[in-house]
Amino acid sequence: MKTQQTTKHNLIHKLVGNKAFYKMVLAIAVPIMIQNGITNFVSLLDNIMIGQVGTEQMSGVAIVNQLLFVYNLCIFGGVSGAGIFTAQYFGQKNVEGVRQTVRFKVWMASIITLLTVLLLLFTGGSLITFYLQGEGTADSVAATLTYGLQYLWIMLLGLPPFMMVQVYSSTLRECGQTLLPMKAGIVAVFVNLTLNYILIYGKFGAPALGVQGAAIATIISRYVEAAIVLIHTHQHKRENPFVEGLYSSLKVPGALVQKILIKGTPLLLNETFWAAGMAMLTQCYSVRGLNVIAGLNISNTINNVFNIVFIALGDSVAIIVGQLLGAGKMDEARDTDNKMIAFSVFCCTCVALVMLVLAQYFPLLYKTNDEARTLATHFIMVAAIFMPQNAFLHASYFTLRSGGKTIITFLFDSVFIWCVSVTIAFTLSHYTTLPVIAVFTFVQMGDLIKCVIGFVLVKKGVWLQNIVT
Repeated sequence: MKTQQTTKHNLIHKLVGNKAFYKMVLAIAVPIMIQNGITNFVSLLDNIMIGQVGTEQMSGVAIVNQLLFVYNLCIFGGVSGAGIFTAQYFGQKNVEGVRQTVRFKVWMASIITLLTVLLLLFTGGSLITFYLQGEGTADSVAATLTYGLQYLWIMLLGLPPFMMVQVYSSTLRECGQTLLPMKAGIVAVFVNLTLNYILIYGKFGAPALGVQGAAIATIISRYVEAAIVLIHTHQHKRENPFVEGLYSSLKVPGALVQKILIKGTPLLLNETFWAAGMAMLTQCYSVRGLNVIAGLNISNTINNVFNIVFIALGDSVAIIVGQLLGAGKMDEARDTDNKMIAFSVFCCTCVALVMLVLAQYFPLLYKTNDEARTLATHFIMVAAIFMPQNAFLHASYFTLRSGGKTIITFLFDSVFIWCVSVTIAFTLSHYTTLPVIAVFTFVQMGDLIKCVIGFVLVKKGVWLQNIVT
């Protein structure tokens, strides 16, 4: 009995922090949660507003957003490699090191954005059509393609400000400053929503532009957000010393470039292949018809609002643990990581219960048919059931990444999604008559393999290293 009590006490001590610990974690995580929550809430309202116009409009926008999601993740991956070094340089109080990583981010993000614009300009129509191979009338397919292209051409203008916001916001977060990106996101939300209402439906004398109005509203809000983040950061040089002389030269030391590329290229490839894998998963599901695309669009938008919890807590792992590793506090890093993973899983279990209760009500917000609503409800419920699993996976991923184990995270994430998840989805959707919800569920169950791998790697402590010394 005494042994059991001792074991229980040790387990609680290992996984549960004190008040000061949770205050520290939430100080980092909550602003990120709020910013991402606002962004995703805007996407939700954006989605609902477009969904009121019609199913074809909503599906066209959903397909384009799936393509832009790949770009978003490429930008995230492009800056994340340097971000590992930013967090550890900040932990060492090395301002010049932080400055050099920001320059690298600008170069990397600019290259990715240019390549994306060229790719979508020349192949946008073909990529959208790739998702329109399932059931549906010729008229509905043609209309979906038309609306998708209308939305895409305008959204391309919003890529540069998005790029710069990611460069600056990621740096500020890695230096422990999360409030400015959050405040800029809040302003962008209100701008987006206001312009959505005016431009989608033609209010206050403006023309009713539908999906084009939604795109215009989005890119204007992005430029506003970028202006706030960049101007404020450069005006407050005392709090952000890395901006001093930031653009006096865009040269990055070759040795640092090499180090970032060694650690960062797997991250970039990981985010690219993972996002492409997610796009491919959607395409696999889409062969079951346009209603599946509509249902997935609704569920993904709703899920993203709730996913902010484990995403923000995962980002916090990268920031807090990365800084501890940079400062050489290995034991504290391991202890902090254990508690943060446990906290993330607990929080997401609570969130999942809320999602299950409310799942049936969210699709009612959309002006679409009953089949799409039913599919959306079931997709949301499955996602809720597997949310604690995803919380553990996300926190484990960022734990490994904080210690520079980017090759492992590449195998953990991208290789897995293509070799396991896409294989399951493609096989079951094309060669069986299983309902699409069952296919979706089996894909989620495949991630249990990653849970086991993540648990073993984190427990072994392969990530416990300082990579900037």
